[in-house]
Amino acid sequence: MIETHELTKMYGEMYALDRLNLNLNQGDVYGFIGPNGAGKTTTMRILATLLNPTWGEATVCGYSIYTGSKDIRRIIGYMPDFFGVYDDMKVIEYLEFFASAYRIQGPARRKICEEVLELVDLSYKRDALVTSLSRGMTQRLGLARTLLHDPQVLLLDEPASGLDPRARIEMRGLLKELKNMGKTILVSSHILPELADICNKIGIIEQGKLFVNGEVSEVMKQVRAEVVLNIAVVNRTTDAANLLEHQPEVQSVQDNNGVLVVKLNLGVNQYSMLANRLVQEGYELTLFKEDEINLETAFMQLTKGITS
Repeated sequence: MIETHELTKMYGEMYALDRLNLNLNQGDVYGFIGPNGAGKTTTMRILATLLNPTWGEATVCGYSIYTGSKDIRRIIGYMPDFFGVYDDMKVIEYLEFFASAYRIQGPARRKICEEVLELVDLSYKRDALVTSLSRGMTQRLGLARTLLHDPQVLLLDEPASGLDPRARIEMRGLLKELKNMGKTILVSSHILPELADICNKIGIIEQGKLFVNGEVSEVMKQVRAEVVLNIAVVNRTTDAANLLEHQPEVQSVQDNNGVLVVKLNLGVNQYSMLANRLVQEGYELTLFKEDEINLETAFMQLTKGITS
């Protein structure tokens, strides 16, 4: 659906984007993570055919950004990080204006506008002036605008930027719904928790270079080589800790308010035998799971906070 090869954008001697290679398949939700100025917006503007690269190639649904710009614009929905609105328009008028730009005519235009308003939960604001909307509502209206022509691919540049906690949760819910609809989504953010539970792939970009790229689970493994387990048993916590400390797979054991934090030796990825040994020794397990590392921790460990 989206593929780039050695995509590069230079301003003078400065690399805004340095040999970017991406590959998104249909249905992928790709979290594009990086500090402000890292090259995320540049990438999206090139994919949306609004900016020409210095060199390199990019295709969207098989169409080249050089020769297929009209075709690409028909099949993508691009939501920039900042977009203007027409202040003197009602919400429904705003959407109908853009629907007409997509050549959606007649009764179908009003029907589609009503449907996208319902999707983004703004039906109750259909007759309100755009100027009366909150920041979160305006973002949802912008997303509704990108969905009018039912695009296959969505390019969403910082859709949750500047939103309060409730609005961010609502935006995340919308992205999950679009994911369930089978849309291919490239979404950028520097607010990492927004992407943690909706993306199946992530890329981390810094100084225009994509230096982490892959499945979310694989990226987490890059951050932490050792496996850490959280284990809890009924009553005999100290005895269980002593047992685990003497296992050859275990590096260390710490008691955290009744939960044993067990760090395994480097290279040990299988740990079901530890559960079996505890059960065989008569311990009743109430918790046995691998400690998860989140995207925010991964980002901080993998980046230096440098921009182009």
